Parts: sequence; structure tokens; C-alpha cells
Amino acid sequence: MNKSELVASIAEKSELSKKDAEKALNGFLDSVQEALASGEKVQLVGFGTFEVRERKAREGRNPRNPEEVIKIPASLAPVFRSGKALKEAVNKK
Repeated sequence: MNKSELVASIAEKSELSKKDAEKALNGFLDSVQEALASGEKVQLVGFGTFEVRERKAREGRNPRNPEEVIKIPASLAPVFRSGKALKEAVNKK
């Protein structure tokens, strides 16, 4: 499912226009992005949790030249952990 299909599904289920559903989705995405950027965790009970985790610096190898070692710097990565209700809904089938 891509973004336009998700907007159409939200519009249908919530009886909103596609324009309003897209505004709502964009607002949600912007809010989650801002919260994660400021170091907060976003918890949606039953659905899941969005959070930021730190990745340590490490060494990697270039697959074209295995002898060449590349230093990969430390970084922050967004992570999603699914909640119990979402896991159960997915495993229902």
C-alpha cells in the first residue's frame, strides 16, 4: 500500500474527503517526525511505539574491494516496535 492508497482507505473508513484525510495523515507524520527529532518517544497503545535508537560507530567493508575498510560513523535511527494488538491482528490469519 502506498501513500495515496492509504489516504483513500482513511477517507473511506473515516468518511472524510481525500483532501482532509491527506491533511490528517500529513499532520500525523509531521507530528511523529518532530517528536522523534526532539528525542521523544511516540506510544500508540495497542498499535506500537516509535522511538529513536543510537547506532554505534562501526567498520564496514566495500563489497567491490573486500580489503578496503570503511568507517561508518555513529548515528540515530528511527525504530518502530509493534504493539500486542497489532501483532495479534497480523497473526490472526
